[in-house]
Amino acid sequence: MATLSNLKSEAKAFIKRKTGPDEVIRILPETAPGNASPRYVLYTAFDENPDCLGKILFDEKGYWIYDGEILSVEEQEQIARFIINYVEPL
Repeated sequence: MATLSNLKSEAKAFIKRKTGPDEVIRILPETAPGNASPRYVLYTAFDENPDCLGKILFDEKGYWIYDGEILSVEEQEQIARFIINYVEPL
């Protein structure tokens, strides 16, 4: 079950935070030479000096893992669902 995300460039996603106000985050695809598995770096969206919120990595079977310490499991799931279900705007 490989992930078939169409997220190839920067996107913004709204997440409902478990603690604190809800937030828009910026998702940037990260390309690594020789690595076919999709990886995405997460940042705060509208800050002049954005904070890095971690990374979401997918394996060849479509499973994801969060590499970071800031987001709750529910927030991670929201972002993973956004990436998996992303449709490029027309």
